[in-house]
Amino acid sequence: MTQAALDEGASQEQLNRAIEELRGVLHEEEQQRPSEQPAVLPSGPNSSLIMDIPVEVQIVLGSTEMAVSDLIGLQKGSTVALNRRVGEAVDVMVNGRRIARGEITVLEHDPSRFGIRLTEVSTSAKPA
Repeated sequence: MTQAALDEGASQEQLNRAIEELRGVLHEEEQQRPSEQPAVLPSGPNSSLIMDIPVEVQIVLGSTEMAVSDLIGLQKGSTVALNRRVGEAVDVMVNGRRIARGEITVLEHDPSRFGIRLTEVSTSAKPA
């Protein structure tokens, strides 16, 4: 096995551990929600290793398919219709894997910004 394959396997294992840690924290937060207690960060022998792994988080509002000619015709003010309706849950993706779904909300402390309130946490993180 090449060094690159070994590094990729180790990186995938670290990602899987990080996702499991995130699920644990989200589950703890969900259980604490009625009393609105803050979430507790995970601790353990590998927690510092896991906490230092950079992840890319994306919120997917929807998607669409269009011909290249339509894409080229887009200009300022154009509207692109997505495959989801207003009020439908959005996907929360971490490194290309859906880990949760949620609803868009306005931040309480800053009404000029949006946030996502998680409504469902995936039980298995599969590639999108």
